[in-house]
Amino acid sequence: MSQTGSQGGNQPVRTRPAGSARALSESYDTALLDLDGVVYAGGKAIAHAVDSLETARSGGMRLAYVTNNALRTPDTVAGHLTELGIPTDPSDVITSAQAVARLVSEQVPAGARVLVVGGEGLRVALRERGLEPVESADDDPAAVVQGYGGPELAWGRFAEACYAIARGVPWFASNTDLTIPSGRGIAPGNGAAVEVVRIATGAEPQVAGKPLPPMHRETILRTGAERALVVGDRLDTDIEGAFNGGVDSLLVLTGVTDGAQLLAAPPEHRPTYVDADLRGMLGGQPEVVSGEGGFVCGGWTASVKGEALVLEGEGVALDGLRALCAVAWTAAGDGRCGLDGGKGLARLGL
Repeated sequence: MSQTGSQGGNQPVRTRPAGSARALSESYDTALLDLDGVVYAGGKAIAHAVDSLETARSGGMRLAYVTNNALRTPDTVAGHLTELGIPTDPSDVITSAQAVARLVSEQVPAGARVLVVGGEGLRVALRERGLEPVESADDDPAAVVQGYGGPELAWGRFAEACYAIARGVPWFASNTDLTIPSGRGIAPGNGAAVEVVRIATGAEPQVAGKPLPPMHRETILRTGAERALVVGDRLDTDIEGAFNGGVDSLLVLTGVTDGAQLLAAPPEHRPTYVDADLRGMLGGQPEVVSGEGGFVCGGWTASVKGEALVLEGEGVALDGLRALCAVAWTAAGDGRCGLDGGKGLARLGL
């Protein structure tokens, strides 16, 4: 286990996935879980998620669900998870709407009006902090807050934001994810909407969501976690957010990240642990060790030959991936690995 309390920029460069003799659910007091691609996909529970989370919870681990989606309220998210067989209280859900509402409340007077470009989740979070959501730039807002508003968000909402920002009103965004998964495929996310306003105004928003520190701060304030483990499927939000917060992370391969992206990851995108799905929380993690000419994990040995990453041996596919990560990250140092790992990944079925 390699938990640290430092900020991401002060952490040593990770050159291999970590091992753990103890189950991760025993080594960490709180799991900060991403939702889409980790717990569910297309609204349906991912294989092994329900049983794994119940086992972790019954063993004493607190489960908190952390999402950049500012549209849904914690009550709505908790209700969805409960319907999937994962009993969840709204207090266990932390959203980027809550993080940005706190950020705004620290910079405007109590009870101030805030122009909302987004959905109900953002309005609820602002009211929680004692702020008054308004709809027009003519309502004399003290701030503009933009969050994902769903496919029905009217184009005129962007114009209201632009009018207010042009008058010098500070602009905040819940998150800047360019895309969001849907049941029909990949759709434009809040980051795409933020770009519309950015292009029209030339302004830059203050952003709260993953991977930035305001979101991590919000999760720690709300959960009281002392030894947190971030669990996610995205390198540029979940894993980078853990890096910036100075806590450990588990990447699960049930979402958007594939083997090639993992091998090429720069330091801020390298997870502490790698596993197939949420069952990885329930056991230890195999150690990757330096061997003669390469790195060994389980029955696999990975090394560099010429411009390629080479994998030899046999065994559990994930062990081979962990060994390949060690070689790739060591070769890359504080940069990105440009070596070809295609043949090794193909041999692992990854």
